[in-house]
Amino acid sequence: MSRPALSGTRIRALRTTRGLSQTELARLAGVSPSYLNLIEYNRRRAGKRVLQAIATALEVTPDRLAEDAGTAIVQALQGTVSGAAASGRADPPPEMDRAEELAGRFPGWAAHLVALAARNEAQARVIERLSDRMAHDPNLSAALHEIVSAVTAVQSTAAILADTQDLEPEWRARFHRNVHADSQRLATAADALVAFLDTAETETGLASPLEELEAWLAARGYHLPEIEAPRPADWPALVAGQADLASAAARELACRWLAGAHADARALPLDALHPYLAGVAGGARTVRPEVIAHELGVGLAQVLRRLACLPPQPGFPGFGLVICDGSGTLTFRRPIEGFAMPRFAGACPIWPLYQALSMPGRPLCVQVECPGQPAPRFLAHAVAELAGGARFNPPWALQAVMLLTPTGAPRAAGEGGASATELAPQLIKVGSSCRVCPRPACHARREPAIVGG
Repeated sequence: MSRPALSGTRIRALRTTRGLSQTELARLAGVSPSYLNLIEYNRRRAGKRVLQAIATALEVTPDRLAEDAGTAIVQALQGTVSGAAASGRADPPPEMDRAEELAGRFPGWAAHLVALAARNEAQARVIERLSDRMAHDPNLSAALHEIVSAVTAVQSTAAILADTQDLEPEWRARFHRNVHADSQRLATAADALVAFLDTAETETGLASPLEELEAWLAARGYHLPEIEAPRPADWPALVAGQADLASAAARELACRWLAGAHADARALPLDALHPYLAGVAGGARTVRPEVIAHELGVGLAQVLRRLACLPPQPGFPGFGLVICDGSGTLTFRRPIEGFAMPRFAGACPIWPLYQALSMPGRPLCVQVECPGQPAPRFLAHAVAELAGGARFNPPWALQAVMLLTPTGAPRAAGEGGASATELAPQLIKVGSSCRVCPRPACHARREPAIVGG
């Protein structure tokens, strides 16, 4: 059934709900029963006048019967159904070809199912962040240690009071004060732990200078006007006194990032990039980093970094960016909705980022699919290069960069008219980290997941 055919299915469902026969509805709408039968079974398309008459007879607005009514719900429902079928969780498997019929006949139930799927996906992401934090966050370990220490102190003091019958009044009073003080310490530690875990949605409670830098940049859209200036600014003066950059190490990282972003902006000024970005905001084409690098004579990694830190533009596709060093440690993250990036744990070993790290100088363009319902897909451009300039003698320092672009938005009109999917025909299913990845059959898994598939 094509999506426009939902109009007839919806008419039939509403007529049945109101207890009308086809003959009665046809009479009220001023059409023949045979013509209404063809409309209801999607063999004829109702014209505007007929649709208005049927809507009046059914006591609904014409918009409710329009062909594109509920299209968003149908698309979301199809994504939910396909996600459940692909994961193997549905037994028996859902009827993929009847999602539109469900939305047409029971729009309320369809919307409810889509809302439940969205809520389930949101909760899965919160669990993923909490799991990552509980496994690796040093602040959490310190909070738990404080609670265990306070509980042990209270237990020891209470045992002395219970087992010693002839304690002098002065010592008994002292032990009572100790129990009171330790219980207050326990309550304070418990409150702090609850507040710490409650930050799972906003990812506050920073634990490293790198996270301070990322939070500072996120608040500014990963772009500062100063990096577009012809001359470098006084970076230490610019970051001094910034509340998000609480530590000296974070301020030093911010100065490094600003200097690097300024160098990228000088090599790739906005005027030079404009011809390659024209049409992207409207979805007419896809950014081609390799074309930009070749025609402007700059490194591909520099193009990827620059694209992720452009000034915000209305309608422009969002970019995600991940950078790692030669050890595979993530040294920079610009998150993008749908692509989970671990906060503390090691990332997914089959990310194109790490594939590029194993073959420096050879770029990759791969389509990746993340867990979810529906499963989000991204075009991943990745390349590894020497950091700090070329040198003949070891040790060599490598850096890999990966740019992420949602594949559902723009399409390429130029360079042969290829779509984003055609530019990267290979599809790789990835996760965030093994501990919270629901793909049990992955050959690169390091440890069992604590969440179900």
